[in-house]
Amino acid sequence: MPRPTAAQLSYGSVTVVFSTLAMLLLSRTESGIGIAVIGTAALALGLLVAVTVPLPARRTAKAARTRAAVSVHRDTVPAAAESEGRTLDPVQSRIPAARAASERVGEHSLRH
Repeated sequence: MPRPTAAQLSYGSVTVVFSTLAMLLLSRTESGIGIAVIGTAALALGLLVAVTVPLPARRTAKAARTRAAVSVHRDTVPAAAESEGRTLDPVQSRIPAARAASERVGEHSLRH
């Protein structure tokens, strides 16, 4: 079982303290058994809150390498494309090819 995070410990502890105070004040119990029941209920509620706090996403070594490779690729590709006079916009890069294809279709329809 993984160790609890600081957030889990904090939320669980705060829940135990505040729920104990609230239940003691609302129930106005003075017996030892009533206080023990309230304390046990507060601990159970604090444990429930601590367990349901979402855990941070763990990064694996492979995911970190993939992110690093993508960021390097993003940095180098625009510079290479600009030096060659190309655009990285996929729509803009398809316009010349689309025009050429439509001209060929137009020429083909005129011949027949």
